[in-house]
Amino acid sequence: MIKAILTDIEGTTSSIDFVHDTLFPYAQQHLRRFLREQAGDDAVQQALDDVEAIVGQDLSINEAADVLEQWIAEDRKATPLKTLQGLIWKVGYDSGELQGHVYADTPAALQRWHANGHKLYVYSSGSVDAQKLIFGHTAYGDLTPLFSGYFDTRIGGKRERSSYTAILREIGLPGEAVLFLSDIGAELDAAHAAGMRTCQLLRDDKAMPNDAHPQARDFDEIRL
Repeated sequence: MIKAILTDIEGTTSSIDFVHDTLFPYAQQHLRRFLREQAGDDAVQQALDDVEAIVGQDLSINEAADVLEQWIAEDRKATPLKTLQGLIWKVGYDSGELQGHVYADTPAALQRWHANGHKLYVYSSGSVDAQKLIFGHTAYGDLTPLFSGYFDTRIGGKRERSSYTAILREIGLPGEAVLFLSDIGAELDAAHAAGMRTCQLLRDDKAMPNDAHPQARDFDEIRL
């Protein structure tokens, strides 16, 4: 019996194009100015320290920005990059320049599952703060009260079985009681290896079907 639903964001609750065509360019456009203006902020400084730890050398603000821009170009899932992107996006959301995208069927499904007693969790390569911003600033209102928890790359990579095992420990449920939703077959493979149930979302032609998992074109097709 499914007691909890763990969902990806990109290609699952929200459009991949929104992340790649709106969020990533916004963060890149504002990165250098943000670092210069917010370098004294504790969270920003910690992220910059983490960048230096990864590259193994001290960096100026401009050098750190060079590294971060390269990581953006590579779509690298580096935790300090994701943290800084989330901080920059918060400025955009707070100013009204950004609005979190979710598919039209997402809010109703989340509300239905929540009302039926299912615990809802998010697992995305974007930082927890960035996840909350997307769901907190949608055209359908603030969806964050529906969720019981959020996970990002600090718990591990999304294609690693150990990450899903760690999530199961965190939420205190056996794998067979948790349904993982994603558009990426390798992520579903890892979740299944950890004992979770799975469903692949095939919302558009960007998704590559993995027939090892049940599939749905949208949340309305998912039957628990």
